[in-house]
Amino acid sequence: MVYNCTHWLQTLLFPLRCRLCDAAVGSGLNLCPACRAELPWLGAHCARCARPLPAAHPERHCGRCQQRPPAFDAATALFHYRPPVDHLIRRLKFSHELGLSPLLAGLLAERLTTRHTPLPELLIPVPLHRARLRERGFNQATELARRLGRTLGVRHAPQMCTRHRNTRPQSLLPVTARRLNLRNAFSITGRLPAAHVAIIDDVMTSGHTSDELARTLKRAGAEYVEVWILARAGR
Repeated sequence: MVYNCTHWLQTLLFPLRCRLCDAAVGSGLNLCPACRAELPWLGAHCARCARPLPAAHPERHCGRCQQRPPAFDAATALFHYRPPVDHLIRRLKFSHELGLSPLLAGLLAERLTTRHTPLPELLIPVPLHRARLRERGFNQATELARRLGRTLGVRHAPQMCTRHRNTRPQSLLPVTARRLNLRNAFSITGRLPAAHVAIIDDVMTSGHTSDELARTLKRAGAEYVEVWILARAGR
């Protein structure tokens, strides 16, 4: 009863505000219905890598995945990497606005609770190298995985995978160099306690990071690896 009264008083005095337009919102995620409807939701996409597909595309997988499938088996993405989602992700990632993680993870969790297939047994956030982690102060993928795990009831294991090579940022490299940049960049600490694993990240562009990490997880014993991301870049 005390908690309910306190929560009511806080809501009355400090109403939640939409993260995009600053309109007052009643409860739940900090996003008003109008702004939510205008988000760049991802429509038809490849079931393997989440690459956007034409609405009338006859196949479930894009041509690239049919010719050279990645090491991961499926991907779930919410948005195209476009405004205003790209702005929200950059604010979380580079401006230390950790208050955005409940909103972004909450939107992804809503999508995942509607799935008809079993949830994974373990969530693995894409790790940062220790030098990058010291520089940034936090790993946005770990923040997302922690909140997703709590909401969905799935264990997250941020210490299980390490990035032992301080690779160059993928965004600074041409596509042809990205795979080589990540080769053997990850390692698993200890025994992998799950056969079904989900990799957590904020954005997928070329997919090489998730591909290399999924390859590492499968060498460690994972049988099925999926990728959960907020946004999919590219066409």
